[in-house]
Amino acid sequence: MTKHLAHRLFASCATLVVGAMGLAGPAAAADAWPSQPLKMIVGFAPGGGNDILARILAKELQQSLGQSVVVENRAGAGGLIASEFVAKAPKNGHTLLLGSIGGNTIAPVLAKSLAFDPRKDLAPISLVAESGNALLVNAKLPYKNVKDFIDAARKEPGIINYASSGTGSTLHLAGALFAQQAGVNIVHIPYKGNSQALTDVAGGQVQAIFSGIPPAIVSAKTGQTRILAVTSKQRVKSLPDVPTIAEAGLPGYVFSSWYGLFTTGGTDPAIVERLAREVHKIISKPEVQAQFDAQGVEPVTSDPKSFAAQVDRELSRWSRDVKAMNITLD
Repeated sequence: MTKHLAHRLFASCATLVVGAMGLAGPAAAADAWPSQPLKMIVGFAPGGGNDILARILAKELQQSLGQSVVVENRAGAGGLIASEFVAKAPKNGHTLLLGSIGGNTIAPVLAKSLAFDPRKDLAPISLVAESGNALLVNAKLPYKNVKDFIDAARKEPGIINYASSGTGSTLHLAGALFAQQAGVNIVHIPYKGNSQALTDVAGGQVQAIFSGIPPAIVSAKTGQTRILAVTSKQRVKSLPDVPTIAEAGLPGYVFSSWYGLFTTGGTDPAIVERLAREVHKIISKPEVQAQFDAQGVEPVTSDPKSFAAQVDRELSRWSRDVKAMNITLD
């Protein structure tokens, strides 16, 4: 073989190897991932619905991925502080966000300004669960049902307070929608998280809260609070004897939430798809579904493309609907 021919063969082989590497790039990147511990960011304080589900999911992901998954709470601004942190994280799939309808599609349209683009800077991975909320009151109050609560609010406008996990949160919007449809004046008291809000309802500093169902169940078991109804269209499995608000005195009222997993926008699509598959496998486990059922949420998954389309639709929807409630974050 001549030296010239050998050189040409070597160059051709090198080109084929480089080309093959390029074709295998995304798959190889996903196979090599994760190369370090992961963070799962939660936009609300410990003890809330987002936090409880994040810890269930983190534990399962840690087992399936072989890397530690640490839950980190960054509360404030209706979930926007956490979303911004993930939006500005390295685009390597090692920083995750357990998001929700409030933090990812309501709070962004309520804020006067954003330091990130909720459509481009966060990559939707999969839905995790859907849930209603629970109307919870201090157990020492005389309200035994939704009708009692509405009658009292009509009798004394502006006297009844309700807590939430923050201005612009789903808990805030659930209460605002309730007040609008019932024609009552109840005063919103925002907190930085569901846990402290529930503590103050239990202690009597605030009369009521439209709480996430998981922490509402925990609170009601102490005997300090009472669940009057749930905001979902149908009763929830873990609270079969608790009526919906529509059943209990406010026909037509429905407010449902969802929880979902995100990572930083611009992350390799192969990694996003890998995470979506992992979430689907986790949520399909009977033991995980049982944990979700016990928390009053419905396990559900989706692919990244359909989840992104849902987020886009809801951003457009809430940008129209919240104007009628005159709610702003700033």
